[in-house]
Amino acid sequence: MIKKITQAFKMAFKSIFSNKVRMVLTMLGIIIGITSVIVMVSVVQGQNKALKEYYESMGTNQINVYAWQGSGRDITMKLYDYCLGLDDLVLGVTPNGYAWSQNGIKYRTLSTNNNQEYGSPQISLGSDQFSVCNNFTIAKGRDISWLDVKNYKQVVVLGSKVAEYLFQYKNPIGETVNIGNYPFTVIGVYEAKGGSSDTSSLFGGYDIYGYMNYIAVVPYTVNRLLNGNQPIEQFTVKAASKEATNEVITKLDGFLSGLIDNKNGYYYIYSANQAIESSDAQNRMMSLVLGGIAGISLLVGGIGIMNIMLVTVSERTREIGIRKAIGGSRKSIILQFLIEAAVICLMGGLVGLMLGYAGTLIAGKLLLKTTLLPSVPLSLGAMGFSVLLGMIFGLYPAIKASGLQPVEALRAD
Repeated sequence: MIKKITQAFKMAFKSIFSNKVRMVLTMLGIIIGITSVIVMVSVVQGQNKALKEYYESMGTNQINVYAWQGSGRDITMKLYDYCLGLDDLVLGVTPNGYAWSQNGIKYRTLSTNNNQEYGSPQISLGSDQFSVCNNFTIAKGRDISWLDVKNYKQVVVLGSKVAEYLFQYKNPIGETVNIGNYPFTVIGVYEAKGGSSDTSSLFGGYDIYGYMNYIAVVPYTVNRLLNGNQPIEQFTVKAASKEATNEVITKLDGFLSGLIDNKNGYYYIYSANQAIESSDAQNRMMSLVLGGIAGISLLVGGIGIMNIMLVTVSERTREIGIRKAIGGSRKSIILQFLIEAAVICLMGGLVGLMLGYAGTLIAGKLLLKTTLLPSVPLSLGAMGFSVLLGMIFGLYPAIKASGLQPVEALRAD
C-alpha cells in the first residue's frame, strides 16, 4: 500500500511539472485565498490583542461609575465609605475627576503647554487608592496618602512623560510645580505604561499609552482650588476579582438607586470587563466575516482545481484505459487523481502561507506599528483546509476517471 501511495505521489509531481504554467494558474485561487485568510484574520487577532493590552494596562476588574445629583451635592465620601465597607469584594475606590489647567504645569521657565506632542496634560483628581484602581505603579518617591487627601495637601504625582518633559534627568521629588497658578510639591512619579503595539491606529490617531503617561494626579480635595469645588461625577471602583465584579456592580446599583433621585439626577455603571468581552465578541464576528469573504477565493480556487482535473482526465484517457486493462483497480485510479488534486492544493497552500506571513508582517507594521505573525493554529488550519478542498473538488474527476471502460478508453486518441 505504501509503495502504491509513493508511486502515486511520483506520478502526481510528474503530471504537475509537465504543465507548469497551467498548474501555476490553477493554484492562483488557492494562493490568493490562503494569503487573504491569513493576513485578514491575523490583523484582526493582532488588533484584539492590542485592545486587550490597553484594557489590562488600565486594570482588569475595573468598574466605572458616573453619578450626578441635581442638588449639586458631592457623593464622593458616601461612595468612598460604602466601598470601603465591601472590603472582601473591593480593592479600592477613587474619584476620577479632571481639572484641565489652561496654564498647564509649570516648573521654573518650562511649561507643559509648550509640549507640541501632547499639549496640556490631564490633571486627575484622585484618592489614596487611585494607583490601585487604575493600575499605576510608583517608580520614584511615594503615592498620595489618605492624610494628603484629608488635609487638602497640595501635592502631585507625575506621569512618566510629564516628569521627563519638565525635569529631564533631574530628580523631581521634592520640587515645586505650579498647577493653575497654585504651588504643588512633587511627591512621586509613576512608572511608564505601554504595550507591544502603538495604540494610535486603534484610537483615531491618538497614542493612548502616551496620553496615559502624560498625566498628573492630585488629591481630589484640592478640587476646591482647581475646579471651584464643582461636584465630582466620575469614579472608579476596583473589584477584588473577575467573579466579584458582577456582585459589586449589583451592590453599587442598589446603593446608588437609594442615594440618587432619578428625577433629579442620574447614575451609570460600566465594567472594563464588559468592554473586553464586547471587544472579543466583535473581533470573533469580524474574523468569521473576513474569513468567509476570503473563503470565497478558496471556493473559486477549488472549482478551478476541479476544472483542471477534468481536463487532465480527458487528456489521460488512454493512460487510464491501459491501467485498467492490465488490472488497475478503480480504487487505485481514484487515489491517483485525489493525490494529484491534494498536491496541487498543498503546493498552492504553501505559497499562500509564505505570502500570508509576509503580508501579515507588512500589515502589522503599517496598521498596528508592531511585529505581527499569524498564529500556528491559523496557519495549520489554512493548510489543512486547502488540502481538504483539493480532495473534495478532485473527487468527482477521480470518480469519473475510474469509471471509464477500458475498451472505450483505449480507443481515445
